Amino acid sequence: MNDQVLAKMILPGMARSVSLARRWVVDALTTAGHQDVEDARLVTSELVGNAILHTGSGRSGGLVTVTIYEVCHDLARIEVIDEGASTVPKPRESFEGDCCGRGLWLVQQTSIRWGTRPVPMRWNLVWAEVLTLRADHPSDLLNGNNTKNLSNSVKADTSLWPAIRKQASGHDESP
Repeated sequence: MNDQVLAKMILPGMARSVSLARRWVVDALTTAGHQDVEDARLVTSELVGNAILHTGSGRSGGLVTVTIYEVCHDLARIEVIDEGASTVPKPRESFEGDCCGRGLWLVQQTSIRWGTRPVPMRWNLVWAEVLTLRADHPSDLLNGNNTKNLSNSVKADTSLWPAIRKQASGHDESP
């Protein structure tokens, strides 16, 4: 893999770090030329929020590390390292009246693939790859009506998404 690190940030394990991480990921991806970064924003919010809520990172003095990789021109990977927990992150079943518990389900639905892996010191890394749209020249994106032309983009053919997601459902494999 020739993934390029776009940016890395270490944040305190505090609730306000979630919005800071969201803005930072959007800024880093748009600076690198990625244009459709809403999925990356959502994934970042969920992964950082879960790290702070469910792991040792949320304790006083805890930390969360967020790294952004450019996998290819239309694909970015967000990795979040937290201070570990006694359980492995996995989507859980939630019900209509539940006010929380849908975070990893949203990550699973929004990303091409995602997963977890342990890192030294009993910490945990959770990652998700999301489609973005990157244009080296604005004309690459626009058709005659100045609307986005997705014909040359990975996003143009979403018919493969169910197969990709099914193949990636063994989400514990690392990228």
